Amino acid sequence: MIVLGFVLPVDLLKSASVAYIHYLSFMICFGALIYERISLKVNPSRKEAISMVVADIIYGIAGIALLISGIYRVIKFGQGSEFYTQNPIFWTKIVVFALVGSLSLYPTITYVLWAIPLSKGNLPEVTGNLVSRLRLIINVELVGFASIPFLATLMARGVGLS
Repeated sequence: MIVLGFVLPVDLLKSASVAYIHYLSFMICFGALIYERISLKVNPSRKEAISMVVADIIYGIAGIALLISGIYRVIKFGQGSEFYTQNPIFWTKIVVFALVGSLSLYPTITYVLWAIPLSKGNLPEVTGNLVSRLRLIINVELVGFASIPFLATLMARGVGLS
């Protein structure tokens, strides 16, 4: 296949595309979390509350794309599944991703509950305690997400393999 004047094997293009989706999904997840963290406030306006719900939907979709593209990279396009599954750094990265994903359930449920009054033309009740709780959870998610590329770079260099 010819791309931008370069002849690229189809397998290389598929592999690069899956890697690109993986990296882009990660950046979108991180960006959506940053947006949520910055936008959180007591008693948001209708527009602000809706934007938080939308940001969380984007975060969720990007998280699913990140997971699926990651699975494809391990199974089909990466260094071979044994390279990953034999490495404790890989499993640490997976655990961090799972913890971040699990932590995101509370904000997601909160935003889903916001959608109920919003759909009826009302504003959700957002207290200072709720904002503090959500900020703490999102801060922990951001730290977890920020550690994943570091773990990936260690893993890519064979750290953790015997």
